[in-house]
Amino acid sequence: MFRKLDEIEETFIDLEKELSQPEIFNDQERYRNATKSHADLGEIVRVYREYKQLSQDLEDNRELARDEDADIREMAKLEIAEIEPKLPELEEQLKLLMLPKDPLDDKNIILEIRAGTGGDEAALFAADLFRMYSRFAEENGWKVEVMSESESGAGGLKEVIANISGDKVYSKLKYESGTHRVQRVPATESQGRIHTSACTVAILPEAEEVDVNIRNEDLRIDVFRASGPGGQSVNTTDSAVRITHVPTGLVVSCQDEKSQLKNKVKAMKVLRSRLLQAEQEKAHAEEAAARKSQVGSGDRSERIRTYNFPQGRVTDHRINLTLYKLDQVMEGDINELIDSLIAHYQSEALQQQAEQ
Repeated sequence: MFRKLDEIEETFIDLEKELSQPEIFNDQERYRNATKSHADLGEIVRVYREYKQLSQDLEDNRELARDEDADIREMAKLEIAEIEPKLPELEEQLKLLMLPKDPLDDKNIILEIRAGTGGDEAALFAADLFRMYSRFAEENGWKVEVMSESESGAGGLKEVIANISGDKVYSKLKYESGTHRVQRVPATESQGRIHTSACTVAILPEAEEVDVNIRNEDLRIDVFRASGPGGQSVNTTDSAVRITHVPTGLVVSCQDEKSQLKNKVKAMKVLRSRLLQAEQEKAHAEEAAARKSQVGSGDRSERIRTYNFPQGRVTDHRINLTLYKLDQVMEGDINELIDSLIAHYQSEALQQQAEQ
């Protein structure tokens, strides 16, 4: 591991030299690539240098612990006692930083929430989940743009699709894909009985045109008049767009904008992301078949979390984590859930790396 870390530090130093050359600004692509590589390696180099410095300090203090002066020996022993516990922690941190990075981690996402079993109550919960993720995005300084939504009669959401953009959005939310179950007493329930409903959440990395090759001849594009609640809201032109990707049968519709062009741009963004997700799932499935296990599959059919309102608790079934802070969670305070999931899957990845 340390030989590899030395190589990483050498690469980092070379990048610093390259970035200090004035002529690099004449080649913007080279400058962007060098800047990104330098930033990517910065954290691991910082931790490695701290590790090396502490290791040197430890050696120096062990030498001083054999000094003839009793005061110096005592000071050295205190320093040793302070340094020794830090080194294993830094070593573990370095192992995590050296794990292969998910190339999608820096991407924005397409968030899709759909009401499942439970009728109006499921639709209300879908709206609650969208609010939860919107609040979390707001706390992180991310931008949320609704791309498509279908409301239920009771004020809930049958479906909502949104684009969330910002710093490393996918890395934070990628483990949220799956079935989210809610247990609570609906407002319409006169007997006070607890009902169980469910919603599915899909987190798709936003795909750029370079990520997915879509041929124009593989697309069927239909335009139609957007539906609305009536009055001035009804669109009087054929601005709604439905795009069908013929080879896969994927269909995406968008009617939120009054402009047909804007609806088409949004629909294509969702289509690209769904196709990228399909490619990723296929690659993961092939990898899983080869090694018989798959880390962080994000399988949508999997029940991943239960939100129990009568008991004020939320439980993530993948990591057996239960928190009795449901009110805060529904207000977007999901950091503890997300950090625990990331730590869990990093631990599994470390174990796999060790086995290999």
